[in-house]
Amino acid sequence: MREKTCCFTGHRNIPKGEEAAVRARIREEALIQMARGVDTFLVGGAIGFDMLAAEVLLEMRETEGKAIRLVSVLPFQGWRDRWGSAEKDREDRILEKSDEISFSRLKNARRCYLDRDRKMVDSSCACIAYCSRFGGGTAYTVRYAMKQGVEVINIADWDVEQLMKETAKKPEL
Repeated sequence: MREKTCCFTGHRNIPKGEEAAVRARIREEALIQMARGVDTFLVGGAIGFDMLAAEVLLEMRETEGKAIRLVSVLPFQGWRDRWGSAEKDREDRILEKSDEISFSRLKNARRCYLDRDRKMVDSSCACIAYCSRFGGGTAYTVRYAMKQGVEVINIADWDVEQLMKETAKKPEL
């Protein structure tokens, strides 16, 4: 149910020295969503913010006993074939503990990452983001969420409202 689901979107690169603060903000915002009745969290299976979010949620479930359902929404089978072994091992631990795993597509295809992002937003009442710039998939997802009326909580120190102003100047992807 959409009103009980929240998704995450964010950049692959979190600035050095900010990871602990980002983890703390993920936890804080997840707790706020849980207080509103959210019990299901969607993550996109990317290196960076997606992994941090999944790890924080799993930690909350395992060490604090929080009733969290984690769903990994992945772009296509084999999406991580080019990753290094450390990243694959880290993602394996997340996937083993995910309550559900789904793929937007079976094979890599044009727009499969955007399809995954739209699927997560369309299933959510809120989107917790780490967005600090105009370009890329994260900015696209945040803009899409805002257009769909999904609450966006940006934990990066950047005003995502700028995206909507910029969107008026650019065509839709």
